[in-house]
Amino acid sequence: MLVVMTLLALSMFRSFGLQEKIAGNTREKQRSLQAAESALQYGEWWLNQGNGGTGANCTAVYNANTVANMQTCSNALGNPATLPWAARGDYLPPNMTVASGGGVVSTGANAGDINYYAKPSLYISYLGLDPTGKSMLYQVTGAGYGGSANGASVVQSTYAITYKNPPLDNP
Repeated sequence: MLVVMTLLALSMFRSFGLQEKIAGNTREKQRSLQAAESALQYGEWWLNQGNGGTGANCTAVYNANTVANMQTCSNALGNPATLPWAARGDYLPPNMTVASGGGVVSTGANAGDINYYAKPSLYISYLGLDPTGKSMLYQVTGAGYGGSANGASVVQSTYAITYKNPPLDNP
């Protein structure tokens, strides 16, 4: 009876360890997804402020926290799933701490929170006009990391900026 109880206890401990790993991986996935979403929304916000245009060939990394640095690219992003991108805007949202080794924040207001592995990135490419000719289409891509290089997410949206109003007699 003691041997059976010991085997049950050991299997429970193994199961608990597996559940902890699953929970940790889920947390990493959610953190990276939220970081990527924040970069994507920042890019959409920037476009909505009347910025954009047809863009230029993008080849470098820039600081996207400075609105004047933001740019629209005329060239499409080669392979969004391969991170980090050679050309991108790095965006650091407020209250996000980044340390290349990941880990945990040891001091300050965010003590005990996770250090993100890298800043979220965004890439805005001009796609052209929509079929009606009334909207400019952009592809906004955001990428984010969790606490390690293994926890990364990429999100994309197609964003339209309408610049011509239709006639009132022909909506």
